Amino acid sequence: MDASDLLRNSLLQLSKQERIRDLVEKTPVSRSVVRRFVPGDQHTEVVGAAGEIAATGRLSTIDYLGEDTTDLAQAKQTRDAYLQLITALRDAGLTEGGTAEVSLKLSALGQALPGDGNKIALELAHDICTLADLAGTTVTLDMEDHTTTDLTLEALRELRADFPTLGAVLQSYLHRTEADCRDLAGTGSRVRLCKGAYKEPESVAFQSRSDVDTSYVRCLKVLMQGDGYPMVATHDPRLIEIAGALAAKAGRAATSFEYQMLYGIRPEEQKRISDRGDQMRVYIPYGDDWYGYLMRRMAEKPANVMFFLRGLATRG
Repeated sequence: MDASDLLRNSLLQLSKQERIRDLVEKTPVSRSVVRRFVPGDQHTEVVGAAGEIAATGRLSTIDYLGEDTTDLAQAKQTRDAYLQLITALRDAGLTEGGTAEVSLKLSALGQALPGDGNKIALELAHDICTLADLAGTTVTLDMEDHTTTDLTLEALRELRADFPTLGAVLQSYLHRTEADCRDLAGTGSRVRLCKGAYKEPESVAFQSRSDVDTSYVRCLKVLMQGDGYPMVATHDPRLIEIAGALAAKAGRAATSFEYQMLYGIRPEEQKRISDRGDQMRVYIPYGDDWYGYLMRRMAEKPANVMFFLRGLATRG
């Protein structure tokens, strides 16, 4: 076992220890660190954060934390949490024109339930999309590890029959993603392109940072040259610059694509991009699974440890 595997296993173990979570939660310094990346447990707290972001001209997409739901009641509770969230966003005047939208994982809606898991997740996602549509906003289906990619894209196709603006997420570290970009670059198709955070085998994913970045640029070219709506999810200054150049070369208006960054990471850069006239959307996670979220994100890719530490060290 190498050092990265040891760190990953340690973080996964920590993610399951309530005693450590309680310690983190009660320590003032660590609590302030958590709030830097996750604004709170309740929808009222995340709606407040979305309102603050909107006041600076930025957009937001909100993720109710939770994955790998294997209990039907819990899957329905996740659906209900999204319905409550969308209602609160609407009442706060944040849904009009997609100022605040939501991101959801099918695994949190019971995709892994035995038997009818896929059907259940699809039905619960349909409920969420219906209310979002009535509220004047959109939904994006988050992508998870490579074993669920085909199922997620199949669900995307089914849901887009009723909700054409439903967003997709593609991960540049997968070998298949450039082809998926070509399939999803059609008129009206919203596609968030990210690098990918899960630990994937060499058989399906690029392993080196340079290969992942090169793939990102190839995929971005496809999306920018297509007729859809690219969502450029990266904190990498070089890739942000390349995205702007590709958009200009394709003759894209500033309203025909957007940049996306995580809540708490490079907030001043987020504002700078928004202030120059480009669209910037902030990905905001919330919920009582915040501890597991932070630990799993770092465990999935140990480089994320440094990512979060850099986020704490700089406001730029």
